[in-house]
Amino acid sequence: MMVSRTHSVALLGMTGSMVEVEADIGNGLPTLMIIGLPDTALSDARDRVRAAAANSGCPLPTSKITVNLSPAALPKHGSTFDLSIAMAILAAAGTISAESIENVVHLGELSLDGRLRPMNGVLPAIAAAAAEGFRTFVVPAGNRHEAELVPGVRIVPVISVRDAAIHHGASFEPIPLDVIEGTEARDSSEPHHELADVIGNDDAVLALVAAAAGGHHIFMLGPPGAGKTMLAMRLPGLLPDLETSAALEVSSVRSLSGASVPRSLAVRPPFESPHHTASAAALVGGGSKQIRPGAAARASHGVLFLDEAPEFATSALDALRQPLESGVISIHRANAIARFPGRFQLVLAANPCPCGQYGTAELNCLCTPNTRRRYLARLSGPLLDRIDIQVQVRRVTAAQLRMGAGETRLTTTAAREHVVEARGRMARRLAATPWRLNSEVLGTWLRTGPERLPRGATDALDRALERGLITMRGYDRILRVAWTLSDLDGVDRPTADQIGRALYLRKSLST
Repeated sequence: MMVSRTHSVALLGMTGSMVEVEADIGNGLPTLMIIGLPDTALSDARDRVRAAAANSGCPLPTSKITVNLSPAALPKHGSTFDLSIAMAILAAAGTISAESIENVVHLGELSLDGRLRPMNGVLPAIAAAAAEGFRTFVVPAGNRHEAELVPGVRIVPVISVRDAAIHHGASFEPIPLDVIEGTEARDSSEPHHELADVIGNDDAVLALVAAAAGGHHIFMLGPPGAGKTMLAMRLPGLLPDLETSAALEVSSVRSLSGASVPRSLAVRPPFESPHHTASAAALVGGGSKQIRPGAAARASHGVLFLDEAPEFATSALDALRQPLESGVISIHRANAIARFPGRFQLVLAANPCPCGQYGTAELNCLCTPNTRRRYLARLSGPLLDRIDIQVQVRRVTAAQLRMGAGETRLTTTAAREHVVEARGRMARRLAATPWRLNSEVLGTWLRTGPERLPRGATDALDRALERGLITMRGYDRILRVAWTLSDLDGVDRPTADQIGRALYLRKSLST
């Protein structure tokens, strides 16, 4: 008898911490004790592991068994430590090789018949352990395709604790068992939404392309049927393919949330559109015992679309203010802080009033001015101040419909090519900076850095600031949009023309 060691991973948000699982078999009454700050689900592993090992034909010794999860001060949640606990105990009993398990990471929950259940979060767990230098992972067979998305590691999928023991040198005969499958892996293809289907609203199309090129947030105001949702659903198609690191992060968030993960890394940006009854926890993430990612985290590197934005709870909308600035979602609890990626493009859509008919020629609006103000005031000033582009979307008229039937319009493919070219210009200009997109650049750098614009180009912007039409934050955001427009136009730096168009895209709601 001896102390044996193997490893597992404790996840808190997207952060994975290595946990050393030690097992000791000593003298005393037969018992299995787990120490090291486990939660209730992990404490229940005592019965799960013992029953699973017995029903698999590799029973645990009837002795006093102590399992320590180190570091002891780190909270451990969930049942994914089951396999590592079983392997450590079997190694301490001499059933399997202690050397074989020492540098291996074991992940998976055991069922009472000894089979392994797939786990949520296997992708970020393996990515975190691989960053710490671990290269061999034993995982449930139902998680095989997801685990193999992490490059440069060796994945050993097993169906049961008996198969895992055989892999580590136990002298057992394999027993055929059915795999417990997880969420069915889906293809990473996206539905095709064609930009050329949009008729009229040229300003909104320009705003959409600019938002895609510079990574800007956008707010669309217009009556029902004007095409706000139609436009928002076409934004992901304008974005470039994800880089490998971003694709891995997107798939990791999906794994943590329990959603299906493609068999290959998704290269297209995600699109999330939560219902307006969603709470703050549903938007940004939360949970009392185990913190799960919300819609904003699942939309990272993609688009978060909030239709009927004034109908969302004010607390839910204001919870987005911090990730809009930092690109990180932080959820604080008494004993820990969970962090998720939060660099998404926010698209807000709203009607001009509760009935939706204000400003339309077809129907009369019955809402009073005070009612209209209260309705849009649900979108707080600090939130709207963080939205770079704010445009009005109008209903298409019969004349526009007839004229648009035969005209050639901008397609999704052509627009995406313009976006890719514009982002290439941004990348070259910002190569020596920590930023990659115009929406990320600090305003102080734009106003005082090497790319500072001459006063003549910013006269209109300066006047708007002096008259109180925009805030200082708004001033900086208009500068960012102007740089994006210049990148789309293929010019070296914004002129009065790009500044004027950027100011219009910011203030068109009040014109």
